[in-house]
Amino acid sequence: MKKHNFNAGPSILPQETITETAKAILDFNGSGLSLMEISHRSKDFQSVLDETTDLFKELLNIPSGYSVIFLGGGASLQFCMVPFNLLEKKAAYLNTGTWANKAEKEAKLFGEVVEVASSKDANYNYIPKDYKIPSDADYFHITTNNTIFGTEIHTDLESPVTLVADMSSDIFSRPVDVSKYGLIYGGAQKNLAPAGVTFVVVKDEILGKVTRKIPTMLDYRTHVENGSMFNTPPVVPIYAAMETLRWLKKNGGVEAAYKRNKEKAEMLYGEIDRNSIFKGTCQVEDRSLMNVCFVMKDEYKEYEADFLKFATDRGMVGIKGHRSVGGFRASIYNAMPIESVQALVNCMKDFEKQTAK
Repeated sequence: MKKHNFNAGPSILPQETITETAKAILDFNGSGLSLMEISHRSKDFQSVLDETTDLFKELLNIPSGYSVIFLGGGASLQFCMVPFNLLEKKAAYLNTGTWANKAEKEAKLFGEVVEVASSKDANYNYIPKDYKIPSDADYFHITTNNTIFGTEIHTDLESPVTLVADMSSDIFSRPVDVSKYGLIYGGAQKNLAPAGVTFVVVKDEILGKVTRKIPTMLDYRTHVENGSMFNTPPVVPIYAAMETLRWLKKNGGVEAAYKRNKEKAEMLYGEIDRNSIFKGTCQVEDRSLMNVCFVMKDEYKEYEADFLKFATDRGMVGIKGHRSVGGFRASIYNAMPIESVQALVNCMKDFEKQTAK
């Protein structure tokens, strides 16, 4: 039976990424050595790192004056690295979900934090609007896509101060005007690579402004100056990221991915809105293109476990919703084929036929 991988992360990757990385793990570049055992200082791996960096810059149209670095520790480590490097007196945060809240909590260890707005009052089912960003803040932090609650900021915000964004789950899914951001970061395990590598895109001129001493490994300048090679980088995930970016470029780049993502999301949300037993959990204008959250309508709540089994038996994997929301979540990242979304839609239609009152 074909499996349809809707896991939120680690998540689906292009088949080419999996195949080529598997080959390199067995024999990297005909060296007779595994990718897992080569020296990260070798010329062969340096070329991998260089190509990955170049593709990152090309596909996101990153302007000059920015560096791309690859680190360990996941986005969660960035929750403290960002304020460590950028927060001198005050930072502003937009609280749109679990990860935004965690980032804000870490920042409070380094200085004053202003929460400009929050959607916690409605279990994060919308993106706040009409808030004011303090002009005296050192930076303004946002989480562009919320994997747990299924909301997304669909545009590049205007900010009077340095804009910092966690783009863990929507990087490369839509065009981004990088020039509007001072720093973009994210864990790779959604749209880029297996878990283990974190990407950071940083405007060089914003670094080195705080007066505090920063531990060497937590200073962005360390990694910029050493080309992500200050310590041993996560070799295998970086190689996989290179293969994913090659795949993305070959398939039309970010613009084409955005078109496909909108088509997939419209198909699935369309069925959620049409179906008599399901309903969405988020305000329509803030619905994520990456993580589609839905639940049973109140009169059908008792059938949630039945639908999960029904869908699982048909090859749907990872659609159980996060415990904070319940119900179901279908993560439809770049590598998710539209055929898998159609298969889920068919499941929903068939279950409705046998269940609707």
